[in-house]
Amino acid sequence: VQLQASGGGLVQPGGSLRLSCAASGRTFSTYVMGWFRQAPGKEREFVAAISWSDNRTHYGDSVKGRFTISRDNAKNTVYLQMNSLKYEDTAVYYCAARRADVVNPYDYAYWGQGTLVTVSS
Repeated sequence: VQLQASGGGLVQPGGSLRLSCAASGRTFSTYVMGWFRQAPGKEREFVAAISWSDNRTHYGDSVKGRFTISRDNAKNTVYLQMNSLKYEDTAVYYCAARRADVVNPYDYAYWGQGTLVTVSS
């Protein structure tokens, strides 16, 4: 499984950014795709997840109402639309994948490289 994240950059507070995660190496119909982030000096934080089979989504409390996760089956790509960005959203964002039937919903087996999002004026 290969996951390629992209789309990070510098954005002003209140701005928007869209991250992409291109997945390859297998069929993902029984998988859940997720986004995590890690800010300097902080632990990794769950951001959002989407089920490839039924499109169900789940969000971390800090991003609810501002971020939207979606997928494009034809492109095997998952997106994270980030709106109303805040300084505290600055972090390296990682996409990840796990089987839908794992016991721990935060136990992701596959990780992409990170993409840096910097929110600054």
